[in-house]
Amino acid sequence: MSDVTRVANEASLNIEDSRMTVLGGEFAVLMALSGDSKQLDAFESALSEMADDDLAYIFRKTHERQSSAQARPYAAAIIAMDHPGIVASIASFFAAREINIYDLDTAASRVPHTGTPIFNVRLTAEVPASIRSRDLKQAFADFYDEQDLDGSLEAIT
Repeated sequence: MSDVTRVANEASLNIEDSRMTVLGGEFAVLMALSGDSKQLDAFESALSEMADDDLAYIFRKTHERQSSAQARPYAAAIIAMDHPGIVASIASFFAAREINIYDLDTAASRVPHTGTPIFNVRLTAEVPASIRSRDLKQAFADFYDEQDLDGSLEAIT
């Protein structure tokens, strides 16, 4: 991580946003940088020179994310006994309602004493203004009851 941030600094880039975590046995970084095209090209070239068995990367020039002025932010938290398909079913619930998830974190753990595998999901989504809050909350409650999940969905104020 130190090498990547050093190279970004040497290219006079600004780290606008980043996420860093250990996934499995690997350290992973997701980073949004700002700068002009020449600076970004220099950063990409330096990354390419650094790449080896210890560093794999994907570099992509993007544009600033546009959020809808007519959308409201909501936070959801879901917890369940771990099993395949939890994230897929949650994503389908929101996609079916044309609700954009823009941040999602998951973590698996075990309950002390019993060792029961537990899965936690936290997400933030943009809910279109055309969706009534009460209707969405009821649909979400029905969804997590049907899926045998525990959850909550609240507007972010």
